[in-house]
Amino acid sequence: MNTENKKKLTSFKGLFYIIAGILSAGFGLKGFVLPNNFIDGGVTGVSILLSKLTSIPVPFLLVLVNVPFILLGYKQIGFKFALRSIVAIIGLATAIAFIEYPIITSDKLLVSVFGGVFLGAGIGLAVRGSTVLDGTEILAIYLSRKTRQRIGDIILLFNIGIFSVAAYFLSIETALYSILIYLSASKTIDFIVEGIEEYTAVTIFSSKNEEIRVMITEQLGRGVSILNGTTGYGKRENLKDIEVLYTVVTRLEIARLSSEIELIDSNAFVVMNSVNDTIGGMIKKRALH
Repeated sequence: MNTENKKKLTSFKGLFYIIAGILSAGFGLKGFVLPNNFIDGGVTGVSILLSKLTSIPVPFLLVLVNVPFILLGYKQIGFKFALRSIVAIIGLATAIAFIEYPIITSDKLLVSVFGGVFLGAGIGLAVRGSTVLDGTEILAIYLSRKTRQRIGDIILLFNIGIFSVAAYFLSIETALYSILIYLSASKTIDFIVEGIEEYTAVTIFSSKNEEIRVMITEQLGRGVSILNGTTGYGKRENLKDIEVLYTVVTRLEIARLSSEIELIDSNAFVVMNSVNDTIGGMIKKRALH
């Protein structure tokens, strides 16, 4: 496949993700959240809350409230991202306004869980299409660069404020169920974006590193890097040189890797860290199209 065809395929996949994300998020909102008078976190939650307080339609507020965040995204990320985002948000507003989604249930717990699942799936698919349906992440990225706070912490604080206002103006019960929607959506977003092949970096200190290296390369089919290190502990312990093994596996392979290392060297010291993404090597990159 030549470069031009690859670009077309990437563009088509990105468009597919965005359309699927709009339809899924619209279903989560109109089929679960809105009919039961709940809200979500982020800019979407602000739009729903403002709609309840002012009677202005949610689709209109969804676009209006997101505009400042899209402008921020234009400055921070670029024109193409901002253009895709505003088109995606207008698409979501249009879906909410004109598509007749069925109201699935009025059970509050089911609404909280599955409304969050469909909403989170929609946002996650949009992210895989290199766009957003909610401007909260853009604000969080901007503030994290200014304050050096973690993006997740900023989003959490933002949503605590939203749910506190919802508890005051609506009810504590509504706010609590809305928190469940937010948590369900967040976990779904993580799964959609990261996928089932979430990666874990594994660092192994062992006196039997050659046997472990062969196991990883031949049984698991993963690459291994060998690092030169020095180990020792305690005041009287002499430092000694050691070869350290470093590999990256999917979370589905962690249990097998751990059990195989245990069989080879029960005294091995193993450190595991989550990996956000990889480029090159033998690990398939989780590219956002």
